[in-house]
Amino acid sequence: MVTTRPHIAPFGTAPDGTAVEVVTLARAGTTVQVMTWGATLLDYRIEGVDFSLILGSARFEDYLGPLCHYGAIVGPVANRIAGGQMPVAGRLLTLDRNEAGRTTLHGGSAALDARNWRVSAVEEDSVTLALTHPDGCGGFPGPVEITARYGLDASGALILDITAETARETCFAPAFHGYWTLDGRADLSGHRLTVAAESYLPVDADKIPAGGPAPVAGTVFDHRQPRPPAATLDHNFCLRPARGPLAPACLFETDRLRLAVETTEPGVQVYTGQQHGIALEPQVWPDSPNRPDFPSAGLRPGETYRQTSRFAVTHKT
Repeated sequence: MVTTRPHIAPFGTAPDGTAVEVVTLARAGTTVQVMTWGATLLDYRIEGVDFSLILGSARFEDYLGPLCHYGAIVGPVANRIAGGQMPVAGRLLTLDRNEAGRTTLHGGSAALDARNWRVSAVEEDSVTLALTHPDGCGGFPGPVEITARYGLDASGALILDITAETARETCFAPAFHGYWTLDGRADLSGHRLTVAAESYLPVDADKIPAGGPAPVAGTVFDHRQPRPPAATLDHNFCLRPARGPLAPACLFETDRLRLAVETTEPGVQVYTGQQHGIALEPQVWPDSPNRPDFPSAGLRPGETYRQTSRFAVTHKT
């Protein structure tokens, strides 16, 4: 298998005046581009396919507007926190309510995807980005030292490892927020989705979990067998009750290509709101800081947070 040395190039200037860079990795027929702004997967290509399998743009400015979240690491806590409040260390904290003034979505307006990360290491088949999330930013305690390592394995699959350590007790549960397309068309009609979940989380009008897990059987959320994704999905599928070893999460496929997603996370949020791409977001269940019955999003000093996801796109024979 061939590996090409990583290439680093300028891509733009962040609002704080720092330089935004793009690192290109290539191995075993896969080429990816990773941008420092938001620790974003900018482009993902495999041999024999003439378009990116991740939605994105060649213009940095687009990521400051219509493409916010696209391909980025979102958090400190991905998804929604009810009422923009969460209990930590015996205190009820008020967070940035950046969604209709009612909920905190993906960490608020100054979250991980709206920051310029720094390149901390470049190896033959990987790049590691680092970020310090300050104490009190968006209402979250800290500071939290975060790394995101994008690497290509010997088969060309993309491995994303996220780690974090905190100086103060906090909540930390980020997610990768890329939009996938395997045929480059303007809709998802040619795709099928399979999710390794027996249950999902019904939501209320604010898309906050309404109660606990419900069976997928007999509902439009039953993706235990391949079927076209519903046009209105924005729900967490419950893969298991807690974070654990790397395990299958979902398959997304066309007649030509298959994307297999594995993760250590207990859930995967499936979002089809952008009909030309689907977001498959391995993560802790939404509103976990307020739900002691859900997988924990807590992080304490002396602990090291670790999350791993593997994204493998292959040609079907």
